[in-house]
Amino acid sequence: MRDAFGGIVNIFLIAFLLVIIEGILGLVVNYSKAFRMKNVVISSFERYEASGHCEEGSDCFEKIVQQAKSIGYSKKNNLNCTQGFKNVGGYFCYQKSSNKSGVYTVETQVDINFPIINKIMGLSIFKVRGDTRTIRTK
Repeated sequence: MRDAFGGIVNIFLIAFLLVIIEGILGLVVNYSKAFRMKNVVISSFERYEASGHCEEGSDCFEKIVQQAKSIGYSKKNNLNCTQGFKNVGGYFCYQKSSNKSGVYTVETQVDINFPIINKIMGLSIFKVRGDTRTIRTK
């Protein structure tokens, strides 16, 4: 009987470790998507020289949405922007830098849909942020 309980404990530990490893791998994949999305937004801001600030309905925004779909980055219904940042269509947040003229800070959120990790960690803490080069506005 003692051997039967030892087998159950081993199976439970293996299953628990597999769930943890799966969660970590999912976090890494989704973090890389958010990082690529940040790069897409920054390059679009620089290409369009932040004209219209890539707001919804602009050509810049449409290009960002197309590229987001191609990399598998989805719109976030619960995108929580840091204070002072503007939410653009649930895809990204941006803010014009106050200490450097013509520089925009872009922020994307890592999307994690793992129930165990969501309950343990709150998940709005995983964000990717980057700055554009100096953009000369006309």
